[in-house]
Amino acid sequence: MNEILTPKKTDLGWVIQVPPEMAQGMGVAEGSLAVLHPKPSGLDVEILPPPSQELKESVRRVHDKYREAFEEMKRLGD
Repeated sequence: MNEILTPKKTDLGWVIQVPPEMAQGMGVAEGSLAVLHPKPSGLDVEILPPPSQELKESVRRVHDKYREAFEEMKRLGD
């Protein structure tokens, strides 16, 4: 495992994709995400499974249906 894991900051915490070798060793699905929650004594880790094909298709349909609204929200920003 020579790749560098680069976490992304989200509202949930810091998120990294679990490398395939680590997923296999942990007994979780390949493509799972690890959400890291920092706390004073260390880290809490939550493993999220990869999204199902049904969920991916549902998100794509919603995105396509409301594309213009999403573009406008992005243009306006926070």
